[in-house]
Amino acid sequence: MAPGRADPGRVSDTPHGPRTGTDAVEAVRGVVVAIPPGAVLSYGDVAELAWLSTPRLAARIMALGMAGADVSWWRVVRADGTLPDHLQITAREHYEREGTPLRETDAHWVRVDMRAARWDGRAP
Repeated sequence: MAPGRADPGRVSDTPHGPRTGTDAVEAVRGVVVAIPPGAVLSYGDVAELAWLSTPRLAARIMALGMAGADVSWWRVVRADGTLPDHLQITAREHYEREGTPLRETDAHWVRVDMRAARWDGRAP
């Protein structure tokens, strides 16, 4: 995915530049709820699809729960396929239930296989 490239099949394309405020929150929510089970996006991917200026804004919106308590938060990970420590155990349960491809790690850590699990952002 490349910033600024229009692709009619993508979930969220806008010619109006980066989103901010309530528009940013709604855009992040729209992207996250569209991620299919068993797939993930990085915060950078979410920022790109939601037309945000930076992945940090996507991460902040997710961390504060602004996208909503009902969103599938475990489907948005760091670029290396990990989540913060305090989310690891719950995320693993979701990944195993959804069949999300994981990489081998020690028993307490979970890392998503980004090559296999990264969603391309296209509507199903």
